[in-house]
Amino acid sequence: MTLSKKIILITGGAGFIGSHLTRLFVNKYPGYQIVNLDKLTYAGNLENLKDIEGKPNYIFVKGDIEDMNMVKKLFTKYRFTGVLHCAAESHVDRSITDPLAFVKTNVLGTVSMLQVTKDYWKDNYKGKLFYHISTDEVYGSLRETGYFTEETAYDPRSPYSASKASSDHFVRAFYHTYHLPVIISNCSNNYGPFHFPEKLIPLCIHNIINNKPLPIYGKGLNVRDWLFVEDHVRAIDIIFHKGKPGETYNIGGHNEWKNIDIIKELCRQMDIKLGRKKGTSGKLITFVKDRAGHDLRYAIDATKLKKKLGWKPSLQFEEGLAKTIDWYLNNNEWLNDVTSGAYKTYYDKQYGL
Repeated sequence: MTLSKKIILITGGAGFIGSHLTRLFVNKYPGYQIVNLDKLTYAGNLENLKDIEGKPNYIFVKGDIEDMNMVKKLFTKYRFTGVLHCAAESHVDRSITDPLAFVKTNVLGTVSMLQVTKDYWKDNYKGKLFYHISTDEVYGSLRETGYFTEETAYDPRSPYSASKASSDHFVRAFYHTYHLPVIISNCSNNYGPFHFPEKLIPLCIHNIINNKPLPIYGKGLNVRDWLFVEDHVRAIDIIFHKGKPGETYNIGGHNEWKNIDIIKELCRQMDIKLGRKKGTSGKLITFVKDRAGHDLRYAIDATKLKKKLGWKPSLQFEEGLAKTIDWYLNNNEWLNDVTSGAYKTYYDKQYGL
C-alpha cells in the first residue's frame, strides 16, 4: 500500500499487541485516520492508550466484531481503506476451559469482519487491504529441530490454535473466492509492556514483586521463540505498506528459550532490580501440573520477511526482558488495577496456588 491518505480500522486495538500497533500508527502517520474498535473484555484496556487518546487522528469505538450491523455503520461513516484485524481471544488456558468463546470471537468474528469488508468495498479493491494478525501456534508443535515456514502444514493442538487456524483459512478463502486483498502474518510469542498478566512473563513479574509462587507447567522444558512486541508491530507496519496481497509472512524473534530458563533469567534480573539477595526470586519457582495438549516447541523461520521486506528484530531477549521488567516496575498501578477482581478468581482456579 502507498503512503497516501488512509482511513484504517484496527480491531482489538486496546489489547496487548493491538495497543502497541494503534500507538505506532497514530504517532507515525498523523495524516492517517485511525479508528480503534475494541469490545474491552478483560484483556482490553484503554489505560494502554492514554498517551494518544487526545490525538486528532485517533478515534475509539467500543463494540464487538461479531456485531455486523455496527461494523457496517462504521464502514459507512468512516469509509475505511484498510483493516488491521487484531481482535482475538488468545490465551490457550482459557480456550481449554471455554472453547466456544474462542470460536465466537476468532472464527465467527473474523468471518463477520471479512463479509462486511467485502460487501462494503464491492470489488473496488484498489488501495485496500485486509490484514489478519495470526499466530505460529496454528502450525502445531516442533521437535528439537526444524522451523515453521510459511509453507508448513497447519496442525493446531489447542482450541485456541484451532480457532486461529480456522480464521486463517477463512481469510485465504475470501482472497481466492472473492479476490479480497488480504495478508496474513503469523508471529511467535510476544512480550513487552501492557501484557496482561495471565501470560508467563508478566504473570511471573507480578508474582515476584509480591513474593508469590511462580507457576511453571510440567518441568518447564517447553520452548518458545520470543518476540518483543514493538518489533512485532514494526513488522506489521512494513508488511501492511509493502507486503503482497495473498501472501503470508512469518514474524519471529530468533530467540528460542525454554520456559524454565526464561524464568531463571527473569528471577536473576528481578533480584538485581529489586535489590534482593541473589537467588531470592528463584526460590519462588513452583512446578504445577502440565497443561493439556502442551506443545513442546515453536520456532519461526522469518527469512521471507527479512529477504522480501528487510525486517529483522532489533532486540535480543535479555535486553527486551530488561525493558519489560522496568516498565512493570514503573507502572505498578496499572499492574495492580488489571490483577484485581476477576483476574484473581481466574488465577486461583487455574493454578490452585
